Amino acid sequence: MNSNTISLKDGRRLEIRPARPSDAAALIAYVEDVCAESDNLTFGPGEFGMTLVQEMKFLRGAAAADNQVYLLGLVGGRIAAALNFAGGKRPRTRHSGEFGISVRKEFWNLGVGSAMLDALIEWARRGGIVRKIGLRVRTDNPRAIALYEKKGFIREGTLRAELAVGGAFYDLHAMALFLQGS
Repeated sequence: MNSNTISLKDGRRLEIRPARPSDAAALIAYVEDVCAESDNLTFGPGEFGMTLVQEMKFLRGAAAADNQVYLLGLVGGRIAAALNFAGGKRPRTRHSGEFGISVRKEFWNLGVGSAMLDALIEWARRGGIVRKIGLRVRTDNPRAIALYEKKGFIREGTLRAELAVGGAFYDLHAMALFLQGS
């Protein structure tokens, strides 16, 4: 996948490109920042738990796989968003996978999440391997759900008490987008 640049709602430019091992340190710092900005992620501050070496190895593996991608959204060279998709490892499941996405709070409501999803969907269509793109989203996150539905994702079910944040339990919707041929 090549780099792609789009204009955001405020006129700034968002570059979307695959992450590289050389991005590992900046990505770890980004993750620590965004996990403190939102309770919608599956980890909080200090819970990411990957060293620089582990992150570099993970990014190398993502780049080498034909059914996995790790995308960065950069504004002015700074990470504004990250999206990681991984398909199954076995022949019967490699067509299907799940992604996680995060956007730095200062870039919310500018079209960053939408652009990142478009890049993922285009990558999957071009690759011809991935036929089902799945995700999990908190049921009390209507803005994210609306974005996913706008992109064609459907709800497949609800997972009860799947996420625990600060002693409270939250339900998640399992959603999926089925690409042509699936």
